[in-house]
Amino acid sequence: MSDSADNPSSGVSEPEPQLDDEGFPAPEGPTALIETDYEIGQDNIQGEGAIPYDIHHVVFGISSATIVIFTIGTLALQYFTAQPPIDGVPQASGSEIFFIGLRAWLTRNLDWFFMLTGNIFVLLCLGLILSPLGKIRLGGPDATPDFNRSGWFAMLFAAGMGIGLMFYGVAEPLSHYADAFGGQVIENGVRVDVAPLDGAEGDALESRRLAMAATIFHWGLHPWGIYAVVALSLALFSFNKGLPLTMRSVFYPIFGEKIWGWPGHVIDILAVFATVFGLATSLGFGAEQAAAGLHFLFNIGEGMTTKIVLICCIIAVATISVVLGVDKGVQTLSRANMILALLLLLFIILTGPTRQILTGFFANLGAYTRDLVPLSNPFGRTDDPFREGWTGFYWAWWISWSPFVGMFIARVSRGRTVREFLLAVLIVPSIISVLWMTALGGTAISQFQSGITGVASAAVELQLFEMLSHLPVHAISSFVGIVLVIVFFITSSDSGSLVIDTICAGGKVDSPTPQRIFWCTFEGVVAIVLLLGGGLAALQAMAVSTGFPFAIVLLGSVWAIIRGLLDERREIEDAEA
Repeated sequence: MSDSADNPSSGVSEPEPQLDDEGFPAPEGPTALIETDYEIGQDNIQGEGAIPYDIHHVVFGISSATIVIFTIGTLALQYFTAQPPIDGVPQASGSEIFFIGLRAWLTRNLDWFFMLTGNIFVLLCLGLILSPLGKIRLGGPDATPDFNRSGWFAMLFAAGMGIGLMFYGVAEPLSHYADAFGGQVIENGVRVDVAPLDGAEGDALESRRLAMAATIFHWGLHPWGIYAVVALSLALFSFNKGLPLTMRSVFYPIFGEKIWGWPGHVIDILAVFATVFGLATSLGFGAEQAAAGLHFLFNIGEGMTTKIVLICCIIAVATISVVLGVDKGVQTLSRANMILALLLLLFIILTGPTRQILTGFFANLGAYTRDLVPLSNPFGRTDDPFREGWTGFYWAWWISWSPFVGMFIARVSRGRTVREFLLAVLIVPSIISVLWMTALGGTAISQFQSGITGVASAAVELQLFEMLSHLPVHAISSFVGIVLVIVFFITSSDSGSLVIDTICAGGKVDSPTPQRIFWCTFEGVVAIVLLLGGGLAALQAMAVSTGFPFAIVLLGSVWAIIRGLLDERREIEDAEA
């Protein structure tokens, strides 16, 4: 397939494509445009004063007001229920108890729903890759990609799950290995089976295989399938159908013109909630790990003050990136991120157990393939701690993060065919995740097997740096790790701000800069408040609680995608005839 963005012609001046109301090139070639009287931004309130604004009065008003009320309530609950330490041991406040209980209840009762939803999305993506609908091009049959493949891949991966890979790259494989090798998990003094991880007690080789299969399951096809469904639906209905780049547009085949009213308002408000709290969770993880790394390397205090200062500084840099826009800001940081991540990955492969990592990559890929079906099964299982504590939380987190990642991926994927898009979004990042987990997690497991127990006993946010400390020039590699966490932090924040602002501006992608600055700052405030009000438990609880209603929304988008692609294929066939 010819890709003009990857192979630009020289010496030929082509006319600039006509732009639509959103600032994107209009559909090129025959597409099934949706005829509607709605004009992008017609429900917006605009101001041209010292601080210009262009906001959807309902979506922006309800979303921002509700989040402000929630943050104030969280701080108040934390303040009025704080307990003095007993014998020097800090006591949980009412807010911490509330968030811990909320997450436990949601994952215990809804884990099957999250898992079933993830399975549906993966099956849809694989079906579209193999079907004739995969030939349809986002933006029309004659559209060309806006970004070359290297920049495109960098933005896909950096926005998708960079902070999570840094935070859990060592911690999760090592945790699963310990569970599998010990054959048990102790909760409240009672042994709890963790099948499928409880079948390898005392067997180091099988424990390693089970640990890596379980880890890759959480970072492979399923999360990227969730992102792909959101991104494909947004790109299809915006670039091919001519509708605004917001979640409500996807549901035009279901609600028709009603999407411009309250049904659409509710969908977009849920998307804002999910994005803000999903991002806050990731920013909280990043602050925890960056603070731990700074303490480990420079003996800087890792308390709440350090985390708040980190979040403030990083949000300031992210704000600059947001002001510069996708081309100059986000893409540049994403490329830098990919280079640093590849350098760290190569360093670990070359200085760690190289042979075991290289052979383990294929072995782990095989283990993941073999165990994919039983791990995906949402019913009739007995491994409650594994399924609820890991899989249920992850799937809810991915779903809550999907509006942000999906819309960002959609914005940078115009001109790709559905098949090329899904292969890139689904397969390529999954393969990279397998290699990443094999290198970091495999190295940590090898260290543990050789008698180095410090990594396993360290706090989760510190385990990456403990693992690196047993490799050569660990000071340099640990510093690179800290920088990576921070830059992933920045790329998540700036791209997330662009997405939230687009939703709250009624689908406009060229809204005033102060609005983007507002959302970038707001995300940092929410992350700080949740850290103060309950730590990581609060962040995880809000990711899960916003993931549930949005999962219902995404299930409706499955039918809309199929209907929209069938209409596109029919339009192209009619034009060819």
